[in-house]
Amino acid sequence: MEIKDVINTIIKWDCIENLRKLPDECVDLIFADPPYFMQTDWVLLRTDGSKFNWVEDEWDKFSWYNEYDNFCYQRLKECKRIMKKDASIWVIGSFQNIYRIWFIMQNLWFWILNDVIWDKPNAAPNFSWTRLQNSHETLLWCTKSEKSKYTFNYKTMKHLNGWRQEKSVWNIWICIWPERLKDENWVKVHSTQKPEALLFNVITASSKPWDIVLDPFFWTGTTWAIAKRTGRNYIWLEREDKYIKAAEERLSKIEVEHNEVNDLELEVKPPKVPMDLLIKTWYLSIWDKLCDRSWTEIGTVNEKWYVDDWEDTLSIHKMSAKHLWLTNNNWRDYFRVFKNWNLISIDSLRYKYIEENK
Repeated sequence: MEIKDVINTIIKWDCIENLRKLPDECVDLIFADPPYFMQTDWVLLRTDGSKFNWVEDEWDKFSWYNEYDNFCYQRLKECKRIMKKDASIWVIGSFQNIYRIWFIMQNLWFWILNDVIWDKPNAAPNFSWTRLQNSHETLLWCTKSEKSKYTFNYKTMKHLNGWRQEKSVWNIWICIWPERLKDENWVKVHSTQKPEALLFNVITASSKPWDIVLDPFFWTGTTWAIAKRTGRNYIWLEREDKYIKAAEERLSKIEVEHNEVNDLELEVKPPKVPMDLLIKTWYLSIWDKLCDRSWTEIGTVNEKWYVDDWEDTLSIHKMSAKHLWLTNNNWRDYFRVFKNWNLISIDSLRYKYIEENK
């Protein structure tokens, strides 16, 4: 099977058979949402006596742990084979299965970067009142090897988190209407449909435009939806016609969205324009007031191109570090200047200088 023949398509039939047909080292990112083996052989009732619909599908049933372990091992082994040397993989699970998957992935010599907690504010309550409410799932983010030079779009994720370093706990609601796909009888198409916000974080954090993203457990196409919207290529494996039908209808309504996040414009290093050049060319002026992002005034630019905060006179690098309690800091990401009744970043002045002085 040639990779060019299956990009941006659904490959039908069994996951493991189709994985084995793909060539070595052909994908950049994998998101795997395997069956959780939840062992749901009983009826769970809400407090009002009505039945709670959780995972009762045949694809989640296994004879015992050894069968489930072999199922996961074979698929993860093939996933590792088709990953490029610098690719990464995300695998999601809950308490029923994630520790078994962790063990299997370590035995396959994946290199684990993070375990990410998906915190679900609207998780279903514990109807029996016999345990804690199960309100999170775990994602394992791994590379093919310890030496993989994997993609991590740090600046973009920081931007999406309000310019604070992204953490390994993601507070995201579970799927609800209208995102939740339902059939003509108003029944959920898939019992464990993942929210688009979760897959947006995964794909945005660890892929680039035009990368090939593979999902070996396609289900209702959430990974495909986000990959298409963010301008990534995709390959999906699925055997159930009802899921394929629902996903194709869903995907027909999605168009590529080009913006600074999807196109990773924030990851491009800004041009080097020193502060003295900005002053000499009147993009900055002596005695301009410098602020931080919260409009708090830090100090003024003096005639020696230093910053005076009425306590110290320091270089702009050291002044930003001082106010952030750091040893060093990139001043261009910190300082803003008040011009024309707006707070403008020093970075934007550098881009303006480059654009107007080509």
